Amino acid sequence: MPKPLGRYKAITFDCYGTLIDWETGIWNAGQNLLKYNKCDTISRDLFLKEFADWETKFEAENPTMLYPSILAQVHKSIARKYNLTTSEKMDEAFGNSVPHWPAFCDSSEALRRLQKHAKLFILSNVDRASFYTSKLKLGIEFEGVFTAEEIGSYKPNTDNFQYLINSLKKDFNILPSEILHTAQSLHHDLVEATALGLDTAWIDRQRLSDGGKWGATSIVLEKISPNYLFFSMSEMVTHFLNAT
Repeated sequence: MPKPLGRYKAITFDCYGTLIDWETGIWNAGQNLLKYNKCDTISRDLFLKEFADWETKFEAENPTMLYPSILAQVHKSIARKYNLTTSEKMDEAFGNSVPHWPAFCDSSEALRRLQKHAKLFILSNVDRASFYTSKLKLGIEFEGVFTAEEIGSYKPNTDNFQYLINSLKKDFNILPSEILHTAQSLHHDLVEATALGLDTAWIDRQRLSDGGKWGATSIVLEKISPNYLFFSMSEMVTHFLNAT
């Protein structure tokens, strides 16, 4: 049987897609390109699929490139593929859009309540500058924030998760068995976290387990069995409080 959530010393979170509504942020940031080109043939679903494909490619090929530059390359590539006119200024604006991405409405309150029962950490593919504004929206101080910028690679690279595991053991005396990794993305987080033996909670905001759409994340064919499945952060908190 899975351990009650209250027995974990650390809950580690992906941020974008899990706590921050990155799909809304991505789509909103893409409007400048679409409106400038008077393009009404690219739907939200298509734009997010293109984003997923290009982001995966550029993160794998450029592990030390900062996330705003990754986003700028994604924007430029989508424009090129669909013969849309863009500019360096428009590409950079998309790249710098992370601070404008909204938090999910349940994230801040959920984190505030969870923080009373466990240490909370972030493992994110963004850079520290981009995360700073997101942290303000989430409204709490995390025990630790580990970004692709400092690690030198992007999830799902094993190095990112090993960096997290090693840091929690060295600096907080928290063992891997005492960690619950919590994320929305199968591609970025849950497949690799499961492979490394971490307990996982899937925040299935896209309802993929119920036939939902992949959105801004790459499709994963591998089947995994997370320790917990929730459709929202508020649902996770309810389970957490009832399990203590």
